[in-house]
Amino acid sequence: MRKGARSRADLDPTVLAQLNAGTAETLSLPECLAVDMAALMATALPELDAGPMAAAADLGITRRMAAAAQLALDGLGGEALVRLAGHRSDTVRGWAAYAVGLMPHLTLAERLVMIRPLADDSHFGVREWAWLGIRPQVAAEPLLALELLAPWTAEASPYLRRFASEATRPRGVWCGQIASLRADPSPGLAVLDPLLADKERYVQNSIANWLNDAAKDHPDWVREVCARWTGQAVPYVLKRALRSLKEIHHQDTKAPR
Repeated sequence: MRKGARSRADLDPTVLAQLNAGTAETLSLPECLAVDMAALMATALPELDAGPMAAAADLGITRRMAAAAQLALDGLGGEALVRLAGHRSDTVRGWAAYAVGLMPHLTLAERLVMIRPLADDSHFGVREWAWLGIRPQVAAEPLLALELLAPWTAEASPYLRRFASEATRPRGVWCGQIASLRADPSPGLAVLDPLLADKERYVQNSIANWLNDAAKDHPDWVREVCARWTGQAVPYVLKRALRSLKEIHHQDTKAPR
């Protein structure tokens, strides 16, 4: 079994050709970033003009993912989601996630039903694209999102449990922030409290990152949550949740007086 490239320079040209042809999956973030989406679209959806993707080559990765999804929707309509979601390439399945977010006239509840298989995908990248693809809709209706995602915290799949947390992070990574949860993170407890004792490290990291996000605006609230969780949550979660606060405290103690 091959190992994922740690940088673009480490990526074997033969593997890159397979990624661009959609016949292999990425195994690391550098591989994901290296995919030529114009070439991939030409093979995955040959009936479409891949020219716009070539023109978008200099855009950031999330904008390229969205552009590919929109191109597929414009060219194939409702058929696009089925074609994309069933593809061997993780990047193409990621386009499906963005298509769920870009399809018009859907409620948030409907988008969550559609994104669920992608949120539970076996590939790490597709799972990330799943929450990023519908992040704008989650950010537009965060309280509804928390209500709809609260039951996901009881799912057997750790991928779905993590989605409930990751999709609602106040700040997040590679995405827009959720202003209302930055102002008041307490509604987030609807998904955080049920996950406080989760045994999966994949879920634990997301919970801790959620709280670390909140700590940047509401440090005392995060300290209170962690104090309440002490003895129930895995110590690793509490340590990671408070990491930014410890860094701030360390800097303060070294400041000149």
